Amino acid sequence: MFGRKKKQEAGVEKKVYDPSIYKPVLHCSICNGEQVAGFKNRQTGKFEEIMYIRNEAELAGFLKQYGLDSIEKEY
Repeated sequence: MFGRKKKQEAGVEKKVYDPSIYKPVLHCSICNGEQVAGFKNRQTGKFEEIMYIRNEAELAGFLKQYGLDSIEKEY
């Protein structure tokens, strides 16, 4: 009844996406430099925002979270 909570593993939890349906993309604004990481549907072209990127550490965290080596930029 009063069980202990399990400790979470140290580090970032890996999340999954279907690479046959979605493509990882970094949307970049030309005028103000804002960047949003997310996934673009390969068939419809619809972009799903996952997180706002403010610095290189956040981008590295996004790449690590989804197990990516690199990401394509779109303007």
